[in-house]
Amino acid sequence: MHSTMNSTLESTDEEKAGRWSGRNVDKDALRREIWERLEETGVNVGPVWSRISNWVGADEAAWRLSQLPVWKQAKIVKCNPDPPQIPVRLRALYDGKIVYVPVPEFGSGDLPWVKLDPEKLSRDGVQFELAATSQGSVQVGEKLSFEALEPIDLAVCGCVAVTRAGGRTGKGGGFADLELGLFRDLGKITPETPIVTTVHSSMVVDDDRLPIMEHDSLLHWIVTEKEVIETKTMRSQAGGVIWELVLPDQFEEIWFLKQLKEDILARKAGQAAE
Repeated sequence: MHSTMNSTLESTDEEKAGRWSGRNVDKDALRREIWERLEETGVNVGPVWSRISNWVGADEAAWRLSQLPVWKQAKIVKCNPDPPQIPVRLRALYDGKIVYVPVPEFGSGDLPWVKLDPEKLSRDGVQFELAATSQGSVQVGEKLSFEALEPIDLAVCGCVAVTRAGGRTGKGGGFADLELGLFRDLGKITPETPIVTTVHSSMVVDDDRLPIMEHDSLLHWIVTEKEVIETKTMRSQAGGVIWELVLPDQFEEIWFLKQLKEDILARKAGQAAE
């Protein structure tokens, strides 16, 4: 009996540590702290562990984001597929913006991106409320490759913790930084493309809690249910993908990554030879 109870506790602890725990001990501890706080304060909406957790006030943060000039000027928005950003995707569609949404964790063997065109959705009689959900977007959107995306005006990332200096961490899988690096390699975003997030105010932590790594992309704007934070970061953004920092399990789990790496490196070699 004692052995069984220990096994159950160990399983629970492993689940709470997150699927990608062990890559960065400090970030692991910070994520756990944030997830625990969401549960303890009761501001979570649904489960919190090992994910971009949903929270009370996400719709208010989306409204605040929609008032910013960088939002109003954007015609094409990239947004993560997670629940707290459903209000962001919904506002983008109602504001007439094209929305690119990645298939969760880039899928497995299908094209990794979904294009939501509000005009087409309206013609097809598709409710924006359905299209704004993760499953709904995959169901009704147009599937695309990384290369087929048009240049992006605004990039929205899901986060578990952020700093006022623009630092961020997600759930630990490395998808957002890899995604943004690929965008830069493919010319889909520029150093001036705003990178933003919506988070609960309890997810904003002191700058020294999130050391900025070589491959990290910095946030320009952080929007909570209470305030808008312009990070005004002076640090330059990461360039394209730093391939030597991509982990073996990322190459194994992200089905298209090896081929896309070959294509990008071949393109760069060709440009250098011209």
